[in-house]
Amino acid sequence: MASAASYVVFGEALTDFIQESAGRWRSVAGGSPWNVARVGARLGLPTAFAGAVGKDVFGEELLRLSRAAGLDPRFVQQVDRLPLLAMVVSKHPPQYFFIGENSADLHFDPAALPKGWVEAAEVVHFGSLGLVREPLASRLVAVAERVRAAGRRIAFDPNYRNLMTEAYRPTLRRMAELADYIKVSDEDLSGLFPGTDPAVALAQLRAWSPRASFLFTHGETGLELISPERQVTQPAFRVTVADTVGAGDASMAGWMFSVITRPDATLEAHAAFAAAAAAVACQHHGAYAPTLDEVTSFLAARGRQAASPGG
Repeated sequence: MASAASYVVFGEALTDFIQESAGRWRSVAGGSPWNVARVGARLGLPTAFAGAVGKDVFGEELLRLSRAAGLDPRFVQQVDRLPLLAMVVSKHPPQYFFIGENSADLHFDPAALPKGWVEAAEVVHFGSLGLVREPLASRLVAVAERVRAAGRRIAFDPNYRNLMTEAYRPTLRRMAELADYIKVSDEDLSGLFPGTDPAVALAQLRAWSPRASFLFTHGETGLELISPERQVTQPAFRVTVADTVGAGDASMAGWMFSVITRPDATLEAHAAFAAAAAAVACQHHGAYAPTLDEVTSFLAARGRQAASPGG
């Protein structure tokens, strides 16, 4: 490879089966961590998706699209196991379930990763189903512990799914404690802390991780970027929305791209870039991975609309 991966994303890659109408289903390669990794690579970061896929038509499609995005191929593993599938019965309101007992993603082996990858990484990302389903979850928490011990930075996006029951709470807390950067949405907080006001839920996460920065997203209204010292509010950019699928993943990767490549940028600049990445993604169908040129051109055309100081 031309360079080592500076942004390594751990978790699942899967295939979504989306019910478009009665008896009509559409399959789409996906998985939140895999989407995040694709966006990072398309923005130009040396990025790797660290996960396992099957030796089947779905796994081959995930590998093909990974190569097309420019992901480091040394980190993805292909195993002779069944695929992980997400059956999306309804998008509005969201209704879904997963098929994947003993599926390929659960057989990811961190010991098989390239030598020296931790030392080369600047930010290592964790989140979603990979931290819920065993035995993968325990392996990934152990990787995160190793990354923290090595002094590398950790990004965490819980990305709430209905498998995250009360049994997930210790993992949520431990990953928050380890993380430098945490992304959550209103919907995430409602699922992770049922019956709790989102502001109270966010305060709990911040208490668990007082040194972390938080990207708190609010869908069509925008986002807040909160550091230990201050916070800013970034309104959503107004665009013609084709699809909101993958917008959160685009904002996460956009935020990390900005943090890694522009370490001296202001919170306002990081927030604007994250919001712009999400806006570009929303202008396309599916979990679109925007390029750096698309995001920078979008910001230039919008006059680099900046965030405002928050409370």
